Amino acid sequence: MIAQNDVRWERPWQTVLKEVISSPEELLEALDLNPQEWLAPARRASELFSLRVPRGFVARMQPGDPNDPLLRQVLPLDAEHIETPGYQADPVNEAAVNPVPGLIHKYRGRVLLTLTSACAVNCRFCFRRHFPYQDNQLSRRALGPILDYIQADSNIHEVILSGGDPLVANDNTLQSIVTALAAIPHVTTLRLHTRLPIVLPERITTELLNVLTATRLKPVIVLHSNHAQEWDNAVAQAMQALRARGVVLLNQSVLLKGVNDSAAALINLSETLLHHGVVPYYLHLLDKVQGAAHFDVAEEKGQALIAEMTKQLPGYLVPRLVREVAGLPAKQLVSV
Repeated sequence: MIAQNDVRWERPWQTVLKEVISSPEELLEALDLNPQEWLAPARRASELFSLRVPRGFVARMQPGDPNDPLLRQVLPLDAEHIETPGYQADPVNEAAVNPVPGLIHKYRGRVLLTLTSACAVNCRFCFRRHFPYQDNQLSRRALGPILDYIQADSNIHEVILSGGDPLVANDNTLQSIVTALAAIPHVTTLRLHTRLPIVLPERITTELLNVLTATRLKPVIVLHSNHAQEWDNAVAQAMQALRARGVVLLNQSVLLKGVNDSAAALINLSETLLHHGVVPYYLHLLDKVQGAAHFDVAEEKGQALIAEMTKQLPGYLVPRLVREVAGLPAKQLVSV
């Protein structure tokens, strides 16, 4: 339950995080799926990119349904072994805009910090599934050059904490980084790109809220939710706590075959976001990362889906359809 100035959960978020499902056998058993059909492919694909999913997220899936939209996002498949032309390990060429270990500077006015390699959930379509985190660890030693880089460029007004998922980091780590960033006069906005409030809402604690709101920096959280089924009472409670502390809440989704590639699914998601005080922000066409081609939805279909949403929803509930193209100064807006 959430009081006005406090957030209480039945169990600590660290405990919930430690208990994620990482075994294909356990996931299939939890969802009553035939291991003879699904276990061997899941084992093979999890050797490429490990399986990882919180139990609370699994509880929102429909047992016995291999096409459940939440399951499809996390279940390893043999399709991940297929080497598809045009798909690569670094689909948005982040290596070219990685001037300091742990920092990515693609766009004017903002930089992104790869705070950690860890996530609570391994989404099978993750565009950083091949990212060289070993060369970009944000250690105490690495933080100095990052802060020097930001300090030296007065055009940088916003710092984005990403990963991995930045909320896997503990509160002390986050507090030291936020405090250091707030000491740089030209930085005004702190943005976090995170999936944890959706897949592991227990992470939204009073202590975390204090960290995010203790400085002059304006906190913005960009959630990653792809389907309305991802939202339950616990997620709603986390959103309530964030809104109560003045955190700006946006959502970005990825358009995924078999998950949300219908107007009904996307409309339901936008209406669910509105109900919980979250603004639909971006709908991304799939970044062409090797191993995820089976999720791809054609640009033309994405355009048609946005056109249908525009007919049925007010404009503020229609996310912008975008594609990230390496080398461009901003995300590419796909016209409809």
